[in-house]
Amino acid sequence: MLPGLREVYAAFVREADALPALPGPLEAEAWASARLGALEAAAPHAQGLRAALGDLITCLRAAATPGARAFLRALAAIGPVAGRRAAGRAAGGLGDVPAAPWEGSLGRVVPGQVWLIQEGPLDGDRLVCEFRYEDAGTRGLHATAVRLGHGDAPSEVVIVGDVPALMAAARQAMQAELCVVQPYDPAAVGPRLRAALDHAEPLPEACYPAMALARHRAALLP
Repeated sequence: MLPGLREVYAAFVREADALPALPGPLEAEAWASARLGALEAAAPHAQGLRAALGDLITCLRAAATPGARAFLRALAAIGPVAGRRAAGRAAGGLGDVPAAPWEGSLGRVVPGQVWLIQEGPLDGDRLVCEFRYEDAGTRGLHATAVRLGHGDAPSEVVIVGDVPALMAAARQAMQAELCVVQPYDPAAVGPRLRAALDHAEPLPEACYPAMALARHRAALLP
C-alpha cells in the first residue's frame, strides 16, 4: 500500500457512507468519478494511479460497509478499465452488505444525440453527448460536455444533468449569433473524444472530477 495515501483512502471510505443515500446512479457515478479524479490529479504517473486504485479497492473491501459496497460497484461500472474486474470481485465478496437501490443501474446507459457547439475560433469545439439509462426513459437523460482546445486537448469536462436547459441556452445563444449549434455524427465524435480524453499531457485541474465518467461514456460511442 502507498503509505502517503493511507489517510486519503480512509477519508474516501468515510465519505462513502453518504453514497447509498444519493438519489440515483448518475449522482453516484459523478461522486465516484470525483474521487477518482482526485487520485489521478495527484498521481505522478499511470503506474502510480493503478497502484492507488488497487489500494483503494482493498480498503473498501476491508471496510465492508454499504457505502464501500456502493463505491466498489461504481468503480466496477465506470472506473478505470484496469480496476473494474477487481472492484467487481471485491463488491461480490460483500454479498451480505445491503446494496444501494440504484446499484443495478450503474454504468448501464445508451448513447443518444451528439451536438457540436462552436462559440468562436479561439474557444474550440464543445461536444455535447447525450446518454440515457436503460429503461429509465427521459428521467435518465444526461450528457457529457467536453470543450476541446488547440490540438484537441480538453479544456473543460463536465457532466450535465439538465440537458434540455443546456440546449435551450445554446439555441438562444445561436439565435443571438453568439455560437453555432449543429448535430454531430456519433461515429465521428467517438474516436475524436476518446483520443482527447486519453490525452497524455496534464489537464486543467477542473477537468479531473468528471474524467472517469466522461471516459466511460466516450467508450460507449461508436
